[in-house]
Amino acid sequence: MIPDYPETVELDLSHQHILDPILRAYNEGLSEYTFAGLFLFRQKHHYRISRADPETIIVTGRDDDRSFFICPAKLPEKVLFDELLERYGNMKCVSETKHAVLCARGYRVTEDRDNFDYLYFRSDLARLPGKRFHKKRNLVKGFLNSYSCEEKPLTADTLPDAIGVLEQWKNTLESDGDYAETREALEHFEKLRLSGAVYRVEKRPAAFVVGEPLVDRMSFVIHFEKADTSFKGIYQFINKAFAARIPKQYVYVNREQDLGDKGLRQAKLTYRPCSFVKKYRVWKTETGPTG
Repeated sequence: MIPDYPETVELDLSHQHILDPILRAYNEGLSEYTFAGLFLFRQKHHYRISRADPETIIVTGRDDDRSFFICPAKLPEKVLFDELLERYGNMKCVSETKHAVLCARGYRVTEDRDNFDYLYFRSDLARLPGKRFHKKRNLVKGFLNSYSCEEKPLTADTLPDAIGVLEQWKNTLESDGDYAETREALEHFEKLRLSGAVYRVEKRPAAFVVGEPLVDRMSFVIHFEKADTSFKGIYQFINKAFAARIPKQYVYVNREQDLGDKGLRQAKLTYRPCSFVKKYRVWKTETGPTG
């Protein structure tokens, strides 16, 4: 059960049957606006949930010492929206459509560049055409010339291979990164309606990719991608191979945001995004950036 605002409750799997149809009806292509996108990061962002009416879902959270709220479906009426801003300071994950509405209402709205989703043409990632992808093609070619590789869909049978890759990946890190979120995505992939692929290189588990269709029905979002980098070119290979595996009805691949990480931003830009899913924040008048 989802309580009426201002009561809130921690987001959990029991809310999926309520939230799924609402999120599917309102999704505007943002990677966060799926049940999996919210559920898997509920602990990282301290998500709690409530609703003002059947279609007005309010997700509250906190990053470090800054609180925020998200409205992934219908926007609240102005009186409630003002109350939320007063209580939580800012609204994040604001879509282009909501941005236009909130600007027209007179709120201060700023771009949130660190959270822009990167969009790529699926066909570009699957084929790596032309001079602009020359280096990527060479890495994929070198990988295929050096190693034998087998691709299988993510299923209950291949799940142990994916978990093995994840555990190995974790052991290479100084911190846990997004290990907990990725582990839950794998363990609950069927319940969360996620799909993916698992790759064995030289007959041992070496990589996996996990994602889901976005409800704009034109893009497929990649949530998690892990690989054994002792195989040179493996990330370039699985990027290309999985894009080719995605059904052709999906024009775009959404590879989520860079979170302001300079190295990750540069890596994402080398794949030549065709566009971005822009996101914004709405602030109380006296808080937030002014430029």
